[in-house]
Amino acid sequence: MLNEQLKNHQIILASGSPRRQLFFKELGLDFEIRLKPIKEDYPFRLRHFEISDYLSQLKAMPFKDELKDHDILITSDTIVWHENKALGKPINETDAVNMLKSLSNKTHDVITSVCFTTTGFQKTVNDITKVTFKNLTDEEILYYIKKCKPFDKAGAYGIQEWIGQIGVTKMEGSYFNVMGLPMHLVYNTLLKIVG
Repeated sequence: MLNEQLKNHQIILASGSPRRQLFFKELGLDFEIRLKPIKEDYPFRLRHFEISDYLSQLKAMPFKDELKDHDILITSDTIVWHENKALGKPINETDAVNMLKSLSNKTHDVITSVCFTTTGFQKTVNDITKVTFKNLTDEEILYYIKKCKPFDKAGAYGIQEWIGQIGVTKMEGSYFNVMGLPMHLVYNTLLKIVG
């Protein structure tokens, strides 16, 4: 349905995430993947959704000069916000263990920002989901890290994986947002852009 309305546009997804790419396929969209490396640094003063908004916009910067009139570039970033700080991707096993221990028996925010860039404008939207974990044992945490190696995931976990299945006791908001892309927001924003 959306594909018909976007037939005069070229959707460019700038993400190496297999999950995000799958979401776009499931939306029935024709899109191309373009990747450019970027250092994901942000100013220390930023808080909460300001961080993921900034990073999703930063990821669009290297593409700006090559966009054509009918291109819509989509970049995104997901962070876990917990106890007043952002948890990014763990750098090693110890880091992953510490992240999951800090999330255990508590509630955190998962924030995904999505930036839509064309030659004429840029729009950034974000979504926040509250996720609560049960009290995770050390054995459960280690088993999960060794089995799933969540080093490419903010907060060191994927909700769709074993730890989410056995550990998440409550969620307020979009499940797909926690997986890395708030599909309802992407869909509605694209409709507005072409409407």
